Amino acid sequence: MELQPKLIEVHVPSAAEGAVLVLHGGAARRADMRVSPTQLSVLRMIPIARRIARAGGDRLAVFRLLNSRRGWDTTHTPVQDARWALAEIADRFGPLPTCSVGHSLGGRAALLSAGAPAVRGVVALAPWVYPTDVAPGAADRRILIVHGARDRVASPDRSAALARRLGARYLSVPEGKHAMLQHSRQFVRPTVEFVLETFAR
Repeated sequence: MELQPKLIEVHVPSAAEGAVLVLHGGAARRADMRVSPTQLSVLRMIPIARRIARAGGDRLAVFRLLNSRRGWDTTHTPVQDARWALAEIADRFGPLPTCSVGHSLGGRAALLSAGAPAVRGVVALAPWVYPTDVAPGAADRRILIVHGARDRVASPDRSAALARRLGARYLSVPEGKHAMLQHSRQFVRPTVEFVLETFAR
């Protein structure tokens, strides 16, 4: 059976002025392994999506994406799923300006799909990136990268180097780790504020 991504509605007001797409991370386990809705990389983004939805009220539609498969390989990446989700939002709700929020490999997918026409801003949380991950058009977007200085999974140095290349805002969480469980407010609060500022512009 072919694996397909899934767009989950968190909060969809009737007259939304913008959309937020929340992207999970997750390392590969084996080829073409299905994403489980209960895996930790998915679950950790649910509270963030809900916080954005509460803060956005009737102005923002918020969606979560379940990727078609886990991890990142040479035949299929989360970038393709993110682009599918952006197109799906446009098909269903019209050309809403959109902000993408992603963690780990989801942060990388958000950054690499930043050139899509609807995207106005990106928040990458503890993104697993290379300094060369510069997508066409990304430099014209509002971008925030938040990374824990004690992250041992995704390199804070690489994300800081990418932020410099993109001219992005970079916030370091001194005691933060990859899972964002400790000091979570230092990841979530600037994320919500940045999303609201993006649409205020």
